[in-house]
Amino acid sequence: MYDRILVALDGSDTASHALDAALDLAKLTGATLQPLYVIDLPLIAFDAPGYDPSIVRSALVEEGRRVTAEATERIARAGAVGIARTIEVSLTGGEDIAHCIELAARDFDADLIVMGTHGRRGMRRLVLGSVAERTVRGAPCPVLLVPAQAACAGANAAPHAVEAQTAS
Repeated sequence: MYDRILVALDGSDTASHALDAALDLAKLTGATLQPLYVIDLPLIAFDAPGYDPSIVRSALVEEGRRVTAEATERIARAGAVGIARTIEVSLTGGEDIAHCIELAARDFDADLIVMGTHGRRGMRRLVLGSVAERTVRGAPCPVLLVPAQAACAGANAAPHAVEAQTAS
């Protein structure tokens, strides 16, 4: 069914539940996981007078280390296989987080992307987070979205709380 599953992480509860769903799938299918954290330095950090964007970048890099280390630990505890990866949005290449997820999925040869519907960027969209929506639209493989409500339901969220979306 699935051999290579990319899991987009951002440190949010919804992303943590997406990792839970990916771990469940990996246990069932024997798939290899690749948890992915994307560092996206806000452009506003470059426009603020007297502000050093390297401070923000360093904090995001550290958060990426924490998030991927936790994912690696959870993979090992579950008896699954996978190596976490951190990548950075190119400031000059016109990339965004969704594009980086798509590129990483291609690079990993993923046959499934698992991610939360809403992450740390909040609810810019009423129904679906903007990163999730753009990822679904451009993904090279099916995308399994874990809704924000699954994160709110806590660790006992039922498996039926996960909805599947496929790229068109």
